[in-house]
Parts: sequence; structure tokens; C-alpha cells
Amino acid sequence: MPIKTISSRDNALYKELKHLASSSQARRKAQRTLLDGVHLCEAYLQHRGVPPLCVVSEDSLAHHEVAPIVAQFEANTTAGATQCISLPAPMYQALSQVDNGVGLLFIIDTPQENFQDPLNVSAVLLDNVQDPGNLGSILRSAAAAGIAHVFCSEGTASAWSPKVLRAGMGAHFLLHIHENFDLASLMCNAKVPVLATSSHVPHRIFDVDLSKDLAWLFGHEGQGVDPELLALATNKVTIPHLGQVESLNVAACAAVCFFEQVRQRQTV
Repeated sequence: MPIKTISSRDNALYKELKHLASSSQARRKAQRTLLDGVHLCEAYLQHRGVPPLCVVSEDSLAHHEVAPIVAQFEANTTAGATQCISLPAPMYQALSQVDNGVGLLFIIDTPQENFQDPLNVSAVLLDNVQDPGNLGSILRSAAAAGIAHVFCSEGTASAWSPKVLRAGMGAHFLLHIHENFDLASLMCNAKVPVLATSSHVPHRIFDVDLSKDLAWLFGHEGQGVDPELLALATNKVTIPHLGQVESLNVAACAAVCFFEQVRQRQTV
């Protein structure tokens, strides 16, 4: 299918793309989001297939990483299934949040995950984690540790926002991400233990059996896990540290937990 060139800022599709790029509300309503940059687009192609829309800056069409991707769209003969458009560089930059990047982005349908109780596999539960960088890093660590399910409370940052997607570096496409989830109900019905971290308990993470499936509970960057949720946790563990700091960043804490679980599973 040939590439369509759009050069007018008044074009209806371009206006729609600008709205998606600038408004989280528009992305939620359309159930679509943007993948910005070659790495994310390649990851999507590898794990999810061809997206509905590919957008390329005209000055990147011949780029060695972009040209093979565009060729996949040109070879697609299914009318209406996918589309590839090119934009003049200034129009493209109005959509992109990446400075000095290669001019390629995908518009994808935001996955809508269904989940039926009870929870009986390893998972991550995120209560009001608000920083996009932290959320993306946690998703990346979870995927690297082989944890497939992530449940986000209503107050947690949008997992499919462009900032979280960039921080996740493609991890999203390896995960089942459940947003706006009632974590209390999930925990009450869970068939696996739920572990939370706390600096006020004696049980070190290294002394707890993590070799079986379990769910990890992490909370807000400053306030931690909601006390009502914390009370529902099966166990609470601490990560010992020697420096004069009160606690670890939530994303660093999650990474330590995930890979201690990996370590224990590999030594069983």
C-alpha cells in the first residue's frame, strides 16, 4: 500500500493525531496511544504485529532503521487494515515528544485486558504509583523477571501514556496490564500470597521463600501503600540497606524484589 503524504495542518487526520499526542483524555476516549521511536515500533512489530497507523517524518524515510519498517506497510495489500503516512519534519515534530530522535511513530489500539478472579499466578499490584518513569521501569523489570500480569489501581499513572511507554522500552507488549483495578478485591480473593515491602518489619526479603508464585504490592512514591491494602498483605518484608537513606525508590525496590525471586527460583 503506497505511503500517503500529508502536508496541510488542516488535514482531518493530522488534527486527530495532534489531539491524541497532546491529550490523555483523547487517548482514553479513542482507546489509542502513540509509540514514539524506532525501538518501541520494532518491539510492537515483533510481539503484536502491524499497527493501524504508521507515521514517518519525511526526512527519516530513507533512514536505515525506518526504511525496512515502511516497506512492510508498502507490501501490505489489505485495503483499510493499515496505513502509513509521511509528514514534513515540522508537522511531525508537533506530534513527537522525543528530541533529536528518528522520525517514526505508530498509532496503536490500547489493549483492553479481561481478568477473571481469582489471582493464581505471579503478578505485580501497583497502588497509586504516579511517576511515569517509575511505572515504566517497574513494567520493564517485571517483564524481564518473567512476571506477566500487572494490576494498577485507579490512582496509578496511565500505563499506556507515551512517557510510560518510553520508560518501559517495549515491556508493555510482553505483559497483561490491567488498569483501574480494585486491588482490595483482588487481594481478598487471591490464591497466591501477596507480599508488600516495609522498612518497619523484621523479615528480610532474602530470608523469605519466594520460589513459588506470589504477588508483589507496591505503593505511592511518597506515601507508600495504602494502609488498608497493606493490612490485606499476606506478608511484609524489608530490603536491608547500609547507607543513610530512609528507603529505596519504588522502581528500585521492585527490581530488587523481582530479581531476588528470580534468583531463588533458579537455585531451587
